[in-house]
Amino acid sequence: FSSRRRHTRFRNVTGVQTCALPILNLKDHHVLITGGSKGIGLACAHAFLAEGARVTLVARNEQTLQEAHAHLTQAHADSQVQVISADLTQAEAALQALDRAEAGLGPVQVLVNSAGAAKRTPLNELSAQAWHEAMQAKFFSYVHMLTPTLQRMAQRRSGAVVNVIGQGGKVPSAIHLPGGAANAALMLVTAGMASAYADQGIRVNAVNPGLTATERLFEGFRAESRVNGLSMDDLLAKAQARQPMKRLPEPREIADAVVYLASARASYVTGVNLTMDGALTPIVV
Repeated sequence: FSSRRRHTRFRNVTGVQTCALPILNLKDHHVLITGGSKGIGLACAHAFLAEGARVTLVARNEQTLQEAHAHLTQAHADSQVQVISADLTQAEAALQALDRAEAGLGPVQVLVNSAGAAKRTPLNELSAQAWHEAMQAKFFSYVHMLTPTLQRMAQRRSGAVVNVIGQGGKVPSAIHLPGGAANAALMLVTAGMASAYADQGIRVNAVNPGLTATERLFEGFRAESRVNGLSMDDLLAKAQARQPMKRLPEPREIADAVVYLASARASYVTGVNLTMDGALTPIVV
């Protein structure tokens, strides 16, 4: 499916067109996206705006937020976009951001968590601080927004959450154990919250991308290039060669899955941790 606004046309038995309805039914929904100023979060903002939703972006960096705001409003005429700067590792800051978001665009009907990333740490550099920092950067930056938003959705008996987590929680890496542990914890939270809130009209799912062609990935490539002398093109070619599909996904491809899971078209899909690594880890779960 595409992130563009689409319509399904129904025909009666005579073949005459009878009506047209939006496929995803997200028009005027208020979508809050954490980590929405770049990468997958920004791609999600594009996709939701294309469906007619209203979008709040929450991120730490004020400059990237303003750049994202300008980019989105230029790309989507007459769209409603607001940006809020907040450090989501702090529970009070997350709650204040949620209050501001709802004051500006109304109750949050969809939450997309895409903020925070844990540093990769070699085994010989692991410390207690590294573990704590990973949980703060990835786990708590999600949970601090997730918890109050779900509680408010429960009062309205309606809502959808999609956590963009990562395959590091399923497939351990020796240089990403703290971050992988945070990812695994978020997968458990996703399944647990889905079960706990299912009878209150709320769905909670997760998308777990593998390597994705974001600026963050290319920053890692640049750092690796300085260490081993390989060019950016060489590093990208190696990464693509490891993929069964022989390419990396674009952020918009991850966003398409997020928008679907947030929509009424996925009305009986909840508690799912969706792997999106192009069959790199072909396992049955």
